[in-house]
Amino acid sequence: MNRWVRSLDAVDTGVRAVRRRWYATPLPRRRDWQAVAGSAVVGLTVAVTAVATTGPWDSGQRTAERGWAADREPDSGQGHTDDGRPDDGTAPRPGAPPVLGALGSESSPPSGKGLGKAFKKLLKDPALGNRTTLSVGDALTGEELYASGGGDAVVPASTIKIATGAAVLTALGPEHRIPTRTVWDAKKKRVVLVGGGDPTVTEKQFASLATATARSLKKRGLKPTALGYDTSRYSGPDRHPIGINDNIAPLTPLMVNSGRTDDSSKGPAPRALDPSADAAERFAGLLRDRGVDTDRTVAAKAAKGWTQSIDGREKDLPGSGGNDGGGGDDGRPGTELGVHRSAPMSSLVERMLVNSDNDIAEALARQTALATGRTADFGGAEQAVRSQLKKLDLPMKGTRFADGSGLSRADRVSASFLTELLARAAEPDRAALRPLLTGLPVAGFNGTLGGRYGTPDTQRGAGLVRAKTGTLTGVNSLAGTVVDADGRLLTFALVTTGAKDSRAAQNALDALAGRLADCGCR
Repeated sequence: MNRWVRSLDAVDTGVRAVRRRWYATPLPRRRDWQAVAGSAVVGLTVAVTAVATTGPWDSGQRTAERGWAADREPDSGQGHTDDGRPDDGTAPRPGAPPVLGALGSESSPPSGKGLGKAFKKLLKDPALGNRTTLSVGDALTGEELYASGGGDAVVPASTIKIATGAAVLTALGPEHRIPTRTVWDAKKKRVVLVGGGDPTVTEKQFASLATATARSLKKRGLKPTALGYDTSRYSGPDRHPIGINDNIAPLTPLMVNSGRTDDSSKGPAPRALDPSADAAERFAGLLRDRGVDTDRTVAAKAAKGWTQSIDGREKDLPGSGGNDGGGGDDGRPGTELGVHRSAPMSSLVERMLVNSDNDIAEALARQTALATGRTADFGGAEQAVRSQLKKLDLPMKGTRFADGSGLSRADRVSASFLTELLARAAEPDRAALRPLLTGLPVAGFNGTLGGRYGTPDTQRGAGLVRAKTGTLTGVNSLAGTVVDADGRLLTFALVTTGAKDSRAAQNALDALAGRLADCGCR
């Protein structure tokens, strides 16, 4: 027995020595090591539960499917995320010293008592505002380990995007792509540009669609007199209730680069007042550059001979010529001239989460509505999102999904709802939800967490915390996963209201999540 005790003491002494050495290491090097080690242990959890059933995944998409997509559509969404760091040799190292233990199921999860003790002092930080609700769960078992007001439905801000992503992945699956098409209206001798609801179409992709369309028109000897543009996929108001705002474009199924009028691809930016009309005018110019003069541009609906599946899924339709714009009968009113398909849904969900992209979020909420036979407006989207989330057996009491982005203060979810949803994404039989984990920003490195976790109070979470952020005036939230000191993967959600200083509130939330990374909390 004494030998056993001495052995444990030796191990404990060694662990303390490693930790002292760790904290003495310069911060930049420590953050590099944390990113590698943290990504590795989280990856092990995802891999163990997913590979056996779905094959290897890369950024939320099966590698085999991604390779197929790259071969077929070189500009279809690969490399869609960017953490903004220059390629100057500062990328995380490919290996790391054994600072952190390996992730495994043999270590015990933290206890509720231990977590309460660990959080006690941090929860007294006045920067958190009037009220903080939180929940911590075990990703392996799905059990909620600790909660403080965890079941209370509160304004979640952008963390509701996790729910939006879960709903659309459940409804359509990770491989679905959103089409933007051109079809021929034989009766009125015009090309109709049909918006499918993809806000991520780039200038280059739009130009490729114009090339395919012009080639198809010339092949058939068709000479259009006009270009129509069809935005009938969406219903209801084309403005979010917050009104004109640089954080979101008008809600339309046809736009280029989310209606941005500058060269940005993420974050707040000035937006076109009518992205659909602007996109149509731009497309007419692209056709003109390719020898097709459409004379005028008008709002229109695609001809009756053209039908889109009501559930929003891709189908082989008569006259469909695919990406090359070929095939079809010249006399058929619904002949497809060309089509661009978005990145896979898995990639769109990841991009939405890492950059907190409001335009993608609202588009995915409407894709969920279309997939379930509902109108693509705020009301239809809320009903559809709720119907899909109910399938996941989540605590839905008090929830409200007034929008898909979290910009609305009418949204309501609980911290326990978010931790359980993240745990569902790690379950072996829910591989379709895996992008909810792989799309979470990494603390201190990319996305909306790229500029955080650099202070003495929070740096222990750098590379180990992966979480979706949320910010409205007076509301700050953080929900994601973290690897604790014993190598256990935990899910967590923190929501605070009434904070007067948003930056200070964010730092306080980061400190709470970082505390999870630094303790076993028995």
